[in-house]
Amino acid sequence: MAKPLTLYWQTGGTPQKIQSILRTMGEEYPIRQGEGKGGLAVEFAAGGPAGGLEITVQSGRAVVRYDRPHHAIRGVGTLLSGLARPGRKISEGLPFETFGIMLDCSRNAVMTVEHLERWLRRLALLGYNMAMLYTEDTYELPGESYFGYMRGRYTAAELRRLDEYAGRLGIEMIGCIQTLGHLQQILKWPAYGKIKDTGSVMMVDEPATYELIEKMLRNFAECFRSRRIHIGMDETHDLGRGRFMDVHGCQRGYDLFNRHLAKVVEICGRVGLKPMIWSDMFFRMGNKTQDYYDLQTRIPDDVKNAIPKQVSLVYWDYYHEEENFYLAYIDKHRELGFEPVMASGVWTWGIPWYGRHKTQKTIVPCIKACRDKKVREFMFTLWGDDGGYCEFDSALAGLTLGAELAYAGQAAPGSVEKRFAAICGGDYGAVELACELNGGKWSASGVLWDDPILGIYWNNVRSKDKAFWPASIKSLKALQKKLAKWKGVKEPVDMAHAYALVSYMAGKLTFRADLDAAWAKRDRAKLAAVARGAAGMAKTAEATLGSFRRQWYRRNKPNGFDTIQIRLGGQVQRYKELAQRLNEFRSGAIETIPELDEALPRTDAWVHTGWGSLAVSGVIAH
Repeated sequence: MAKPLTLYWQTGGTPQKIQSILRTMGEEYPIRQGEGKGGLAVEFAAGGPAGGLEITVQSGRAVVRYDRPHHAIRGVGTLLSGLARPGRKISEGLPFETFGIMLDCSRNAVMTVEHLERWLRRLALLGYNMAMLYTEDTYELPGESYFGYMRGRYTAAELRRLDEYAGRLGIEMIGCIQTLGHLQQILKWPAYGKIKDTGSVMMVDEPATYELIEKMLRNFAECFRSRRIHIGMDETHDLGRGRFMDVHGCQRGYDLFNRHLAKVVEICGRVGLKPMIWSDMFFRMGNKTQDYYDLQTRIPDDVKNAIPKQVSLVYWDYYHEEENFYLAYIDKHRELGFEPVMASGVWTWGIPWYGRHKTQKTIVPCIKACRDKKVREFMFTLWGDDGGYCEFDSALAGLTLGAELAYAGQAAPGSVEKRFAAICGGDYGAVELACELNGGKWSASGVLWDDPILGIYWNNVRSKDKAFWPASIKSLKALQKKLAKWKGVKEPVDMAHAYALVSYMAGKLTFRADLDAAWAKRDRAKLAAVARGAAGMAKTAEATLGSFRRQWYRRNKPNGFDTIQIRLGGQVQRYKELAQRLNEFRSGAIETIPELDEALPRTDAWVHTGWGSLAVSGVIAH
């Protein structure tokens, strides 16, 4: 990997804001104040092209003309990447006033402050100017000791430190919380029984609800300099259908939602914040299936008129691969009387590695539609559904690509690879290759979390296509050989973890195929070998857990790793259990293993591949 070029800048002529960013970047990157040999002298000039930057290089001197500071620092990233050549002008235009990310810090993985600062440096060099940390309850709240209890919550000091650091890099930190739904982690505590409607939704119209929300909002008004805040309120499917209905009877969901929103917006105004919410519930409640993306959804006029004008609507869409759909839904938001904030997705949820295929298929048409419709604010979300077990640093590859598409409209050959190497320090091709472990047809989460004895995912897929698993095993083993080249690389992206994952998955599927073949014939000799194989798989599962531990602790707070430990530690015990029961069957101590005999009820059934659906046959939560 080529060593990044050293850049030199002078105090005189460099705007103060740019100086602050350059000094901060110099903590990690070869960016030096003064003069030096063998590098490139860089000058900065405001007044560049509207919404973008222009770079020229000549005789060891580079000039970056920029519109706003984050455009200038994008130019620094371009120079570090060696993409600006002498005699050739580079011009880029970002169509968005706000270009940022939202990182999920609520599904077990709470990134450390130090690692987030590392991410902020990379984001700035890629040209981003906004960052949100999605925190349902993972922040300290004065007087609320259960808030974020044992969840790795951020202290107020940590949030202020992140805000200050982001500000030095020209990045706006915006609070991103929940003020209606997705609050099961606090509502599970009896202390919050008074404000509980359902297991995850707050009680509308309850004074104590708004007392707590005011505490939340004041906290972020004090910790972050930005006067904007994301107050969530998405996916509240059971709003008003729990204790609220018991107390007040049945009321129209739209009325409850808008009434609650108006109260929260009023509190925002009182503490000096301008709110935004996810827009889905307005669309979901307009059709019978609560589908966010139903083009036939009808939102009543009285509902439209009651939406507070002070709020911004965030249109989230991580799924559609056709530009026309985005165009239509942007229009639908504008028909409500609001300019949408677009939230696309760099896929990190329900998978152990960055999801390259789905990301590329969705962000390309989304960005193009937003360019065409002149959307002003755009962000990429990185969610952690089902436990936050993705190696999130791998997703920096997706954020590098996303920035390239946003600034340049397309990714020129080699540009993403060079930029990723210089800014993120990794091998873009290797990270993309590892993306194949997520599967084309199979589900990586399904393979990872499938119980060794129950085999719910295994049986479900096999019932539809008996050739599927043999082909998948072959593909995984081929990928394992390809990734062996990077099995010792643990930084800056944990490629060793990718190798451990694909090795475990290939071994797990191979073992299951051997188990099925031997069990079908009740071949006691082969079952003896399978029992030994089960003991071996227990050791492999334990080694995979060790890999998870390494990549977790290098990036996250300890809280949340317990979930991963329980999941894979449970598989260790299940493999040992299987070995014991196979030997008991062989000796005649038991007549059969019922789980291996039980037939699938139907062959056309869909099965959820989250851990909770595959790991156990009984209750996993009360």
